Amino acid sequence: MKKILITFIGVITLMMGYQSCNIEPEYYSQVSPDNFFDSQEKVYQRFSRPFTHWASQLGNVPLSSFTATSTLSCDELIMPSRNGDWYDGGFYVNHYFHKYTPATDGYWENAWNGFSIGVAQVWSAIEDIDKNVDFDALGFPAGTRESMINQLNVLVGYFYLVGLDHFGGVPIYTSNQGELQPRSTDQETFDFIEKLILEAIPSLPKKQAGDAEQGYISQGTAAALLARLYFNAEPYIGKDMYSECEKVCNNIKNGNYGHYELAQDYRDIFGFSNEICPELMWVIPSENGKRQISAGRPEYSTHYNTWIYLDNPQCMSWNGVCLVPSLDINGKNYITERGNLGGPFKLGSPYEKFENTDVRKKNYLYLGGGQYEGMFLHGQLINPQTGRACTADGTREYPKGDIIAMVDQVAQLGPDIPDDPATPEDESKPRYPDGRKEGILYAEENSGVRLMKFSPIPNEADNSLRYNPDVPVIRFTEIQYMLAECKYRKGDKAAAAALINEVRARYFATTGGDPNPVPSNFDEYRFLDEWLIEFIGEGRRRTDLIRWGKFTTESWWDHTADGPGKEYLNRLPIPVTVMNANSKLEQNPGY
Repeated sequence: MKKILITFIGVITLMMGYQSCNIEPEYYSQVSPDNFFDSQEKVYQRFSRPFTHWASQLGNVPLSSFTATSTLSCDELIMPSRNGDWYDGGFYVNHYFHKYTPATDGYWENAWNGFSIGVAQVWSAIEDIDKNVDFDALGFPAGTRESMINQLNVLVGYFYLVGLDHFGGVPIYTSNQGELQPRSTDQETFDFIEKLILEAIPSLPKKQAGDAEQGYISQGTAAALLARLYFNAEPYIGKDMYSECEKVCNNIKNGNYGHYELAQDYRDIFGFSNEICPELMWVIPSENGKRQISAGRPEYSTHYNTWIYLDNPQCMSWNGVCLVPSLDINGKNYITERGNLGGPFKLGSPYEKFENTDVRKKNYLYLGGGQYEGMFLHGQLINPQTGRACTADGTREYPKGDIIAMVDQVAQLGPDIPDDPATPEDESKPRYPDGRKEGILYAEENSGVRLMKFSPIPNEADNSLRYNPDVPVIRFTEIQYMLAECKYRKGDKAAAAALINEVRARYFATTGGDPNPVPSNFDEYRFLDEWLIEFIGEGRRRTDLIRWGKFTTESWWDHTADGPGKEYLNRLPIPVTVMNANSKLEQNPGY
């Protein structure tokens, strides 16, 4: 830690009264690492600083720098251009069209800076704590130092895993000292992450039944990250490590790394008291008025007047992100039919791939007392408790006061002629002189189903509950699905289906049972559908499509397959700003 000079204004003012013309500064308090860490609280503050950076990079799902590269580049979520709103020079649609270049704007620059700054912050914290804290003198329990250091080691392993997933091999640093480094190979980066996690696990705390998640790294957290590493080893290093992944997942299920189990209700996972949910393996803590994280950033998604439906005027919106649509401009279903933009498509159409009796498919509605239902906004949004509705404000496609419907389409569907009494001359001018168009560049104010999965919003009366839900980062269902895929790849499709159906059952427990369970002979597209609907918006879709060889080879709504020779797009370009700052770096092939 650099020395921090602290000047107390009151002291200086007093001293100047005695020293008259002496204007040279005098410093009466100096803090350096060897005298700063004089309490347990200060040690915990230093330990927590890299986690604050981690939360800032990951918390605002699905628009954090670590997840937007995945959610906006695939067949689940889009940030469409709504009559110019949200186009921003192509920043968002560049992801969807896979228009990646080192100089093009996109979240890949944020992702590089986010993981590399995280690495630097972790090493800085480790150096301060390891060299300057006397744990015995401060009365810490035995093993605290080892736990802290190894939690930070796993955190740096997480940051490097983000780098490997996005860019391939990255420069490896083991401290904040020394010269700039060139890129390590994919294998060297993979091995470094594996070593950090394996060495850390024995010294980490183990979650017990009934323990609340608090954001720290437990044995289960580290083991889940190790499973992720092995699970994607094939695209990372060209090596099949599904057997290694399966072993770790089985150990997690058997309780070797702590107590975890599937939740029986999705609201236990994402709701207001989710810190006690036994499914959660790593969370970003959030609490109203303290450390607030608004996961899902509903203000980026919901229509401008959704606050009326939500009965909470403090929840303003900017009308951006929505689901990739299932229907074409004429209402044809892209799953089963050839629509206006081609198809049928095996990927995408997320809203239609939820069964109608799935309890998650209900419209989001706050019921009071911390209870809610549903995780989408679709159709006319009329609150059954208040009778008030989300209406148009008259400044865009629909007349002021109209109750507009959120549609599972992204196309020009508004009234033909503007209806603005202030400009009657416009009534003779059609809104779509060149015909109606469909696509990510032609969204309107009601285009797209909205996702309300994260950080549920209470009404105004219960606004003190807002921000209380923690942000799930890793949950036990991921272990279950990784294990299922490992079995699938070994040819045991029946066992894989059983694991997935165990999860699916919770969404139909009160509606008569699952009408479409995964059959024992299911194919890879059904498996990808299951990953899609269970983890929609959670920042893993790009990685899943790459692992299955679909990211550059498949088409979906308004996205034509990149085609042969474009496999290099599975990795993102190193931003030109980063290349300019470190001349030792080599760009990824293809860019």
